[in-house]
This record gives sequence, C-alpha cells and structure tokens, in this order.
Amino acid sequence: LMALRLLLQLALLGLGTTRPLVRGRSFHAPAVAWPSFFDLNSPLEVHETIQIPGNGSAPLRVDVQVFVTNVFNVDILRYTVSSMLLLRLSWLDTRLAWNASVHPRRMLTLPWDSLWTPELTIQEALWVDWQDQTPQAQVDQDGHVELYLALTTETNCDFELLHFPRDQSNCTLSFYALSNTVMELEFQAHVVNEIVSVKREYVLRDLKTQVPPQQLVPCFQVKLHLQNTALKAVLALLVPGEALLLADMCGGLLPLQAPERMAYKVTLLLGYLVFHSSLVQVLPSSSSCNPLLIHYFTIQLLLLFVSTVETVLLAGVLARDHLRAKRGPGPAPRGEQQAHEEAGPSPEEAPGGAGSWRSWAEAADHTFFLLYVAGVVCSQFIFIGLWMWATCKSDPAPGEAVPHGGQPRP
Repeated sequence: LMALRLLLQLALLGLGTTRPLVRGRSFHAPAVAWPSFFDLNSPLEVHETIQIPGNGSAPLRVDVQVFVTNVFNVDILRYTVSSMLLLRLSWLDTRLAWNASVHPRRMLTLPWDSLWTPELTIQEALWVDWQDQTPQAQVDQDGHVELYLALTTETNCDFELLHFPRDQSNCTLSFYALSNTVMELEFQAHVVNEIVSVKREYVLRDLKTQVPPQQLVPCFQVKLHLQNTALKAVLALLVPGEALLLADMCGGLLPLQAPERMAYKVTLLLGYLVFHSSLVQVLPSSSSCNPLLIHYFTIQLLLLFVSTVETVLLAGVLARDHLRAKRGPGPAPRGEQQAHEEAGPSPEEAPGGAGSWRSWAEAADHTFFLLYVAGVVCSQFIFIGLWMWATCKSDPAPGEAVPHGGQPRP
C-alpha cells in the first residue's frame, strides 16, 4: 500500500512539472516529428496520434490571418514568384481548457508538437523555408489556441504576359490540410498587406482570399495581384527598337547613288538582327497568349529587311546601267569614247540611255520611301490599338479541361 501511494505521488508530481493540468483528454508529445509539416515534398511516413478537436456535428473552424510581408524575385521566364508570409492560426480546443480559479495562469506557451495543429501544404510551392522550425503555440484558459508560422516560399504563377511590359497577373497560393476532411475542418481566411517597400519591378496591387467550394480536403487560397512597372523593359526593349526604326527611315533620305547608303542600311539590319536574337532570350514564351512585343519586333525586323532589299535592288540596277553605259552601244575609237564620257550623255541620248534609268530608279526610291514611312506610322497605330483593346483567352489547363485529369485508366 505504501509503495502504491508513493508511485501515485511521483506520477502526480511528474504531471505537474512537465505539462499543465487540463480538463478532459490529456495530450502527449508525438514520438516523431511531422515530416509533412516542414518538408512539403517529403512523404508522410507516420500518422499523428493526436486527434483533431471535436466541435459536435460541425467541422472545427480555424481562423487564418495571412500577412504578406514581401514579394520578390518575380521570374517571368520561369513563371515563378517568391514571397514571404506570416500565418496566424487560431482555433478552439476545449481539451486544453483549465479552471482559472484553481490554476490562475491565464496564458500558456506550448511547443507545436505537443498539441494538434493543422498540417498545411502549399499546392503551387516549389520549395518552402519555414523560418521557425519549433514554433510555439499560445493557449488561454478557455482553450483558444494561437499559432504563428513564418515562411518563405517560391511558387508557380501563370503570368498573363500578353501586354508585357505593362502586364498584370494573379498568382495563387493554395493551402491544403491533407490530413483532414471537410467534415472535420474548415478555414476562414483573411489577408493583410504588410509590404512597405515599392522600389521593385513588380508591385503588389491587391490581395484576396477565398475558400474554394467542393473540395475533398480543407483549403484556402491567397491571390496576389501583381502589376509590372515596365520601366526596365521600356528602356531595354522599346527605346532601342524604336531608335533603329527611326534611323532606318532617316537613311532613306540619303542619295541612292551614294555608296554609304547601302552600307548604312546593311549595318542597321545586322544590328537589329543582334538585338532581335537577344530579345528572344529576354521575352518569355508560352503555349498560348505570347506577348504582343514578340509580334511587334518581328514586324519591325521585316520592315528593316524590306527597306534594305529595296536599296540593294535599286542600287544594283543603277550599277548595271552605269556599266552598260560605259561599255557603249558599239565599238568606237578610244579618243572619241573618252571625250563622250567626259562630256556626259547628250540630250538626245538621255531619254533612252542611262539618264532614263537613273530618273526611273530615283522616282521608284522616292515612292518607296513615302510608302515605307506611311507603313511604319500605320504599324505603330495598329500596335497601339492592339495594345489597348486586344485580349487573349489562354488555353484551359489539362486539370481544368478534364477535372482531376479524367477517369483513372487501367
């Protein structure tokens, strides 16, 4: 009897020193940590033994406040965005309540692995870095639990780049509690913008949260509305392209007979080819709704090519005619031919000789120059109109076209 009483006292002493007195079912620390909580890509090897708190016939409601503290490293080539978040989770667990008159403490701090907490997984995440590997939960005397989780994550984002570099996109972060069902758990989410810096290329314009309907597991989503400030793209892409096109139009003012004109046109075309090759690497591409700038710069390249070809053809015609005029219509004494070349073509020979070809080439070049300038101006207005009013509906994703990828195949 004495031994049994001693063992009972030791058990009560150990319970009082290791964990607070609670009403109802006691909680115990799990034998192993939850691998799915901190490593979103690792498989769940064991199941947590602590059960979710009951809420009668209704699912347990977990209030979530999402504080977005930073959005950085927006990579449109990889279709990824990195963000820093702070999650505040709160719910009621009556099993952790205690009598305040017996135990006057109003708040307790417990390690996260000593009580039930929702296991969150971000569906779009490539990687997640939880800044606190051992977060602490605060429990009051009524059993209200608060848990703060700070994380940095890189997620996929389907950027809408049709109007790049003035694009606006919605990026979604979907938080799932895969260990529970919608009959056991539901989320009520709110979001707060805590970003204080605006010195960045992409600016966060709006934040929204929603709970998607008809889900098999509890879920809430955070939508980030990002807008491109476009300053970098305008200086790096639009200004050089417009400058080369303007320089090509000015090159049409050079005389057709001047040898510098052909060298000038060819140099501009080669320079634009180098610019276009680097542009292909800078601009993103997708299966649908590519940026309008890709088509715009391709049209500019075609305009420069046509302008260069026109100069080469007309200069070639003049050069051949000049060589034909030098050879003369027939054999003549060398002294007479030299005197004829020094005196130039006579008025009688001009209508049917080199003078007619030269005047025809110059008239054709002048007409082409006017049409070219008109074509360039019209292309600018057409591009502005498409930029302002054009829309593009992206192709549906395989999971959206056929829900859940269709029926399982044998």
